Amino acid sequence: MTETVSPRITRGTLADGREIIFFDDTEPHLSGAATREVHDPRPLDARVMPPHDAASIRIDPLTGSHVALAAHRMNRTFLPPADEDPLAPAGRGTVPSEIPEPEYDVVVFENRFPSLQGPLEVYRDEPLFHETSPAGRCEVVCFTSDWEGSFAELGHRRARTVIEAWTHRTRELSRLDGVAQVVPFENRGEEIGVTLHHPHGQIYAYPYLPPETADVARQAREWRQRTGGDLLGDVLEAELTDPVRVVAETASWVAYVPFAAKWPVEFMVMPRRAARDFTELTDAEKDELTDLYLDLLARLNRFFESVEHLPYIAAWHQAPVRGGDDISRMRLHVFSLLRAPGKLKYLAGSESAMGAWINDTTPERIAQRLREIAP
Repeated sequence: MTETVSPRITRGTLADGREIIFFDDTEPHLSGAATREVHDPRPLDARVMPPHDAASIRIDPLTGSHVALAAHRMNRTFLPPADEDPLAPAGRGTVPSEIPEPEYDVVVFENRFPSLQGPLEVYRDEPLFHETSPAGRCEVVCFTSDWEGSFAELGHRRARTVIEAWTHRTRELSRLDGVAQVVPFENRGEEIGVTLHHPHGQIYAYPYLPPETADVARQAREWRQRTGGDLLGDVLEAELTDPVRVVAETASWVAYVPFAAKWPVEFMVMPRRAARDFTELTDAEKDELTDLYLDLLARLNRFFESVEHLPYIAAWHQAPVRGGDDISRMRLHVFSLLRAPGKLKYLAGSESAMGAWINDTTPERIAQRLREIAP
């Protein structure tokens, strides 16, 4: 483990009014020997809310699920070549960069094409049809200024800076009016549906509890009412008692394959103590998490011998800001749609139409493979 460095944080404003935040962990900016005076020369119009008929959140009257409508995202940037990378430092490409600085370490900025933005406003409130503004916030997190590479290749220091960025943004986004849950996530690989190759992730500040969180909140509430126990803590204890699905452990964290894993490659990471989000972690816990996360992501790239970079989704399920009081702790969920080299698990009739999952392997086999490929 390398020495932890607290990044220097600098704020700026882009040409259309969006916020951008730099997290510097190298010189000359780390010490303040050089300062950032963010100037975005692009002739962008001031950002405005999309019209009601293009962007909103509606509630499905049959299921109660929220659906965000974002017609303004239809023509957003899609898999540009390296010389048109909008996340490259300014001056390196042939198109204006979203980051108007000639170099950077880690950067967070408001998404130019957000599905969630602005304050909450009710557009329609009827017995069956409920519609609001697309409230919340969407941010982009650039892990590195390099076009190539992945999170698994960042190294401890840079990955630790990203965790500090997640912590900073969780703290601030959780304070916004109407935010219910803050979720950092990463989509890796074209098979997953990424629209930019540059190593990056996103953060969504939802104005409602997403279905996955709502389901866990309901289960946790019912478990506490029935047993008096802490559902997430009790699940973790049960996995450790019969560790056939445990992949790796540290003093503060446990990585395991869920008992009812849905995906052909999947694992979770959970803190041993009830830390609800990044803001409640100690520096020592963040250091451990950094090394464990890098280890696990590297294992993904060895899961199939002929697959160099396994596509995956990594989502940090932090405890909700409001609602879900019985969700005691955060957890990381990482999974891949690749069931074999060159073969994806398509969510066909049973999964997509009915939400009835069928896995093509077993959690125990997934865990065994992840243990086999440990460094």
